[in-house]
Order: sequence, then C-alpha cells, then structure tokens
Amino acid sequence: MSMTMAEKILAKSAGLEETSAGKIVMANIDVAMTHDLTGPLSVKSFQKIGVEKVWDPEKIVVLFDHQVPADSLEAAQNHMFMREFVEKQEIANFYDVREGVCHQVLPEKGHVIPGEVIVGTDSHTCTHGSLGAFATGIGSTDMAMVFATGKLWFKVPETIKFEIEGKLGQHVYSKDVVLNIIGQIGADGATYQACEFGGQTTSNMSISQRMALCNMAIEMGGKTGMVEVDEKTKNYLKGRTTKSYDAFKTDEDADSLTTMYVDVNDLEPQIACPHNVDNVKPVTEVDGTPIDQVFLGSCTNGRLDDLQVAAEILKGKQVSHDVRMLVIPASREIYRQALDEGLMSIFVDAGALVCNPCCGPCLGGHVGLLGPGETSLSTSNRNFKGRQGSPEAEVYLSSAAVAAASAIKGKITDPRE
Repeated sequence: MSMTMAEKILAKSAGLEETSAGKIVMANIDVAMTHDLTGPLSVKSFQKIGVEKVWDPEKIVVLFDHQVPADSLEAAQNHMFMREFVEKQEIANFYDVREGVCHQVLPEKGHVIPGEVIVGTDSHTCTHGSLGAFATGIGSTDMAMVFATGKLWFKVPETIKFEIEGKLGQHVYSKDVVLNIIGQIGADGATYQACEFGGQTTSNMSISQRMALCNMAIEMGGKTGMVEVDEKTKNYLKGRTTKSYDAFKTDEDADSLTTMYVDVNDLEPQIACPHNVDNVKPVTEVDGTPIDQVFLGSCTNGRLDDLQVAAEILKGKQVSHDVRMLVIPASREIYRQALDEGLMSIFVDAGALVCNPCCGPCLGGHVGLLGPGETSLSTSNRNFKGRQGSPEAEVYLSSAAVAAASAIKGKITDPRE
C-alpha cells in the first residue's frame, strides 16, 4: 500500500503495517515536551488522573522559554511548581531559564529524531518535522494523558505537498516562501493536513531555513510540517544523537496526497500585514510604512543564519532613533555562536537591544510589548490583534533581512535596496 510520510510514521508508532488518512490510530509517543507557560496546567491535569509516576521520565522534556527570567510573581511561581515536578518525577531532560526557545533547543540537544512522533504543548511543535519526524502541538489535558500512558490517539491526516521550485533571489528566504504559500491558500487552507515541503528549492535550503517552513505549517491550519530526510538532515544529526532512525519518504501515488507547485523564481520579499498571517503582500506594496519596533528572533527566525543576514545589513549602520530593535537569539548555542562571530557587537554598535534567549515579545506577555497605536515589524509567526501587547497595536511579519533594513530606515524597507 502506498503511503505518505505522515501515514508511515503513524503506522509504525501504532504498531501497524499500514494506515491511511481518516483512520484513528493509537500512537506511542517518542518525545513529549512542555514549557513554563503550558506546563503547569499539564501537570495539574496529570495529577488529577491519580497516577503517581509518569510513564517514562526519559521521554519527557521540560523547558522554560516563554517568561524567562520570570517577569511576574505568577511566572516565578510557575517556574517553582515545574521545578518541583521535574525533581519529583526525575525528569531527565530539564532545561531551565538559560537554554532558549523549545523549538530550537529540542533539535540542538538531540531530542528530534526522524521517523518518531513528537508532541508538545505548543502549537509550533510542528517545527520538528523539518528533521523528518511527525511533530504536532497538543493541549494540556492531552499531555496529561501522555504523561500517564505514553500514548495518544490521532486521526491520520491527509498530506498536501508543496513542490517548491526555482532560485530564490537576493534577500528572499524560506520565510518569504512560506508567507507566500499562506497568502495563496489562506490561514485555513491546509486544515488538519500534514504540510510537506519538497522540490529542489527545499533541498537547497539549510536545516534552519527548513525549520522556518515547518514552523509556520500551523499558520495555514496544518497538523504538522514535514521535510524528507536527506544528507543535510543526517549531517545535522551527527554529534547530536546516536540513536538509529527510520527515514520515511512519501510515495508519490499515495491516495491521500495532494500536490501544489510553487514557483519562486520571481518571488520578492513578503510581508504579512495586520491582523492576519494570510494577509500577505509583496514588500514593495507596503514599503514606507512607519514602524516603532523591530523584533528579530523567535522560533521562526531567531537562528544563526537569520542573525548573520541581519548583521550583514546592519554592519556600520545605525538603527533609526524612532525605532526600538530587539535581537533575541533562539538558544544559548546560537547566542554563543553569534558572539564568536562578532555579530552581537554589530547589533550593539547599531543601537539594538540584545536580550537573553527566550520567546521575547512573540507571546505578548514578556519583554518588548507594544503600546496602543504602535507598529511592530517582527520575524515571528503570528500577528493577531494583541499578539505582542496592546490590541490597538499592529504587527507586520517579515524575514530577518526585511527586519534589519527596516530598523535602519524606521519604516518597512525592501532589503534589496
């Protein structure tokens, strides 16, 4: 029977020879991740079940990234509550306030393995499909059942495969590609589908750029984002894990597979305009829009190559006096690499604020919030009303290149200028 990547992984996890879209399977979970914001409810729900111990403390990852360091008494108490849970349950993989954003730290630390099923109490868990896993966000009560049993049921999703072809132009990146796709099919255009990214353009992308693609699968309604394993994947995993793994590929004649062809030869930098991620326009249509803040970071575009692109544009220049620019590396590992390469000096000299690895203003609950009437240009993944502070503020989404160029000019700017 011909199957998609998603079908093959879920079949294997459920101990089945085959499965197909629409069927219900009970999957064995390989990795279960929760963080400081959603973790407390997951734990409290688990405690209500009445089970004394989690099913496997080696397969649970607890991470603090949303409100780090604690920005309120409530956040501090949440941290204390989760640390107590980690100690009591002897959770092996605990990353306190110092490591960074969960969707960057998990792959860095070798928790993301091709062919495995990964769940997290965060909607952007779909990022990890960039390494050939089936990864998806779940609710806190679902996570409680995973903690207790190590299992979770899924309806097997259909797959939409984006065959991306063409050569990306100057200062056009995977963020522009995925924003363009979302703009075409809409925020609900791939509802409960596995969004698989293929084609030569995807093959040419770095792992970091593929992570950005899969990260935003949820923004088109997708259940997960996925990229087939290749040599780049294998090279990324070297030194991060010693586990053996299965590299599944989609059969082109699978019944549940739909293919969309995307030509990026003439693609220009893309901007998601307020207040929806599918309100996407070319940068030339919004060029000149005044901004108050630029946020370079998040689980979408806070990786080393994003910082490198931004630093290249900012070197020897100054952030506009009318703009606050926040630079937040996605992890401590990236922060260290950026320091070694001198990128942080470029940002500081340009007048940007460099913060500790965390989610920053992305969730609208930590540093860098927007006031009423203010406008932000952000490399993150969502721009709903109130997402980064006041519901009367506006958030535009872009790549790191657009963000850096715009910080200099004080208005949305085409980096190709």
